[in-house]
Amino acid sequence: MTRHSARFEALPEFPLAEMKAARRKLEAEGVDVIDLGAGDARLDPPPAVVERLREVAGDNAHSRYPFQMGLPAFREEAARWMQVRFGVSVDPWTEVLPLIGSKNGLAHIPFAYMNPGDAAVIPDPGYLAYLGGVTLAGGEPHLVPLRPENDFLIPLDEVPESVAKRTKLLYLNYPNNPTAAIAPDDYYEHALQFCVERRAVLLQDNAYSEIAFDGYRPRSILEFDGAREVAVEFHSLSKTYNMTGWRLGWVAGNRDVIAALSKVKSFMDTGQYLGIQAAGVAALESWQEWVPGNVATFRGVRDAGVRGLREAGFDATEPKATMYLWVPVPGSETSHGFASRALQQEGVIVMPGAALGAGGEGFFRVALTVSEERMLEATERLGRLLD
Repeated sequence: MTRHSARFEALPEFPLAEMKAARRKLEAEGVDVIDLGAGDARLDPPPAVVERLREVAGDNAHSRYPFQMGLPAFREEAARWMQVRFGVSVDPWTEVLPLIGSKNGLAHIPFAYMNPGDAAVIPDPGYLAYLGGVTLAGGEPHLVPLRPENDFLIPLDEVPESVAKRTKLLYLNYPNNPTAAIAPDDYYEHALQFCVERRAVLLQDNAYSEIAFDGYRPRSILEFDGAREVAVEFHSLSKTYNMTGWRLGWVAGNRDVIAALSKVKSFMDTGQYLGIQAAGVAALESWQEWVPGNVATFRGVRDAGVRGLREAGFDATEPKATMYLWVPVPGSETSHGFASRALQQEGVIVMPGAALGAGGEGFFRVALTVSEERMLEATERLGRLLD
């Protein structure tokens, strides 16, 4: 067989594949597994979404190639939503691009900008699509550990100048996966200035903008002065509307970046099925009426998880956003070691922090994807690991 490329060999293992295989094996052995690993809530999408797909599934016009234009109504509804939600006006034809899930865009955009020797600043731990896209495009990932002393923000002032001057892309993700951290306004302003000075593109992954609690309202990077010059923002229907398998999202912002990503994608895919995009319109139309109830469900699981973990002896903090808890591993055990014991001894799947990057060592991630009752049962089981 032909040898793999050096870029392929540089890729880490993708953790979720291992977790799914481990779950299947244990369940086949009769183990009652509680899966808190993947961010894939066992909740239904809005009824209007399912009904819209039923309506259009038999329409021959929706079975044609969508290409990068996609469904005009989806572009228009995404632009309308950005205006209603953030007060941001974007042109649906030049400043919006439909995506086969936001991952589709986040991983492909480096192909438009990376030359050998170019750098991308990437949070560590972080969504592995950032690292994967940059690596496969031939760029140099500069991984910056997210630590509690920095409020899990990338300390941009500490990026070495030898890297900063070669930076073409800066990946931000706030509210953050996996740490659940949020970013203050002055941090966004600083990040934009960092990119302006280096003529870099700021990529804001805003997949968790609508899963926020206790009055907190995440902002769009496009609300800030100067953002249109250097930034684009990625949105996803996966988490907000429980549509992870539907694979639909969009990117909005700087029109030159949008055009570049569209060109790259035209060689990589032919767009998402138009029926799914029609269902996406129904999802966005249901935002004001339906999303608050879904967020309330996540809030209840969050509260149960934090309470249960604290009672079990863990140092759990209450996040203001996302569908995750980021919990320190007690003692000196590694995150992989703790997660392995949780699975083998108690049948609970948690994400070891180091599986999302070396900077995540010392933590494990709990996804708020089960009922409150199952979450409390899971935390009780995890507490037995501390006895």
